[in-house]
Amino acid sequence: MGKKIAVLVTNMVEEIELTDPVKHFKEANHSVDLIEQEAGKQITGKNGGTFTIDKGIDEIKTEDYDALLVPGGFSPDLLRIDERNAAFARKFIEAKKPVFAICHGPQFLIDTDLLKGVNVTGFTSIRKDLINAGANFKDEEVVVDQNIVTSRTPDDLPAFNREALKLLNDKL
Repeated sequence: MGKKIAVLVTNMVEEIELTDPVKHFKEANHSVDLIEQEAGKQITGKNGGTFTIDKGIDEIKTEDYDALLVPGGFSPDLLRIDERNAAFARKFIEAKKPVFAICHGPQFLIDTDLLKGVNVTGFTSIRKDLINAGANFKDEEVVVDQNIVTSRTPDDLPAFNREALKLLNDKL
């Protein structure tokens, strides 16, 4: 039986950082729900792609999911506006459930207040933000620290997907 993955996402997401991991998760028989403020809402990616939100943030619980994906683009910064999103993500980290964040995704994880001492990577422009939050920034294609998998850019997607799927399979 596959895992159930929550994807916190909103407008201005980097489409490939959403669609590529989701494709790999589904191919491995995992299910995915796109989560934002309200179910049925249409969001638009950085490059004009559109996506329909499956669940609203108020109708879900961390307990309903086995893992969390935070794709990059400008979406992670916009997600930071609503504290409910960080509270949802915080529970995944506290429960040691897998958390996957790529590009600007780790910037969103700063709002969980749980990155102190955690090894992470992310897009170069958020390096200082992560360091200031107490994280140990590594300039590597993928960094795995316990239950958190992070990568820098779309070029790192093969390594990101590999490590995310490995962590999901280890948790089966």
